[in-house]
Amino acid sequence: MTDIKILYEQAVGLLQQLIAIPSFSREEDLTAGLIENFLKDKGVETHRKLNNIWAYNKYFDAAKPTILLNSHHDTVKPNSGYTRDPYDAAIIEGKLYGLGSNDAGGCLVSLINVFLYFHEKQNLKYNFCLATTAEEEISGVNGLELIIPDLGPLDFGIVGEPTLMQLAIAERGLMVLDCVAHGKAGHAAREEGENAIYKALADIEWFRTFRFPNESEVFGPIKMSVTIINAGSQHNVVPASCTFTVDVRVTDAYRNEEVLEIIRQHVSCEVTPRSIRLKPSKIDREHPIVRAGIALGRTTYGSPTTSDQSLLDIPSLKVGPGDSARSHTADEFVYVHEIREGIELYIKMLESIN
Repeated sequence: MTDIKILYEQAVGLLQQLIAIPSFSREEDLTAGLIENFLKDKGVETHRKLNNIWAYNKYFDAAKPTILLNSHHDTVKPNSGYTRDPYDAAIIEGKLYGLGSNDAGGCLVSLINVFLYFHEKQNLKYNFCLATTAEEEISGVNGLELIIPDLGPLDFGIVGEPTLMQLAIAERGLMVLDCVAHGKAGHAAREEGENAIYKALADIEWFRTFRFPNESEVFGPIKMSVTIINAGSQHNVVPASCTFTVDVRVTDAYRNEEVLEIIRQHVSCEVTPRSIRLKPSKIDREHPIVRAGIALGRTTYGSPTTSDQSLLDIPSLKVGPGDSARSHTADEFVYVHEIREGIELYIKMLESIN
């Protein structure tokens, strides 16, 4: 297909330009500008808030449901293991190298060009909203979350992350809990005080052994891990407080708020979540976009990693070219054939429901 060839060439060229521009989280203004100008050059009316760019198909009809196409253009910082210039977007033996090429550059440029494929089509069953967003790598508040109120009603979303174009139909949520067990200070040589460490141990044992009644069909039980603990100032003083941190990986069987309430009912320590923003997500296997992917030979799975999917309150499917195992690695790359295949598969899935 000539159209696919053009889209593929545009996608690779755009990704090479993006890689050449440093775009660390909170520093994505130049890549936002590049994406904005790229879309405008294609005749697309764009909207911008901070470093987030979004657009709609030309024949948008408010009476029709809308599909969100989302991926991010921020990157982590290059690690010390790089042997290549992280901003040199060279293609060598079919590999396009560079920081952010795999996470999530390949997905981003594929979705941008899929959006262009549908942009001027009339009589679609669905509208399209393309959102290229910032701060995903740090779960920042000035990325997708910032513009969701501006996007209008959305019926479901495709979130572009490297999944080898397999279908991540669920994603774990994340809560980090700061816990404080309160005791009473006293001299260790006398029967004084109330040892906060001992009080904390009882709660820590509960975190280690408790199993939530509801379990996810995809992930199984919720996982809670105590990862940091701190107490005491000197050997002969019974500590009045003991602090510890709990990493909670929430499944689609519960909302974060429900998990937090259950925890507070069972422990005696003070529990403060750093955030409840990063929600678990799920899309039904019978959803049309999932069925479309399965019909194209894609498999479904649950993703253990978090993404901007956690900020959405609509059904969403995480899928994209590239391999999650390459994300944040030295000498990051994406195969160029993955970008072409990604564009083709995205289009086939979306055409089958349009």
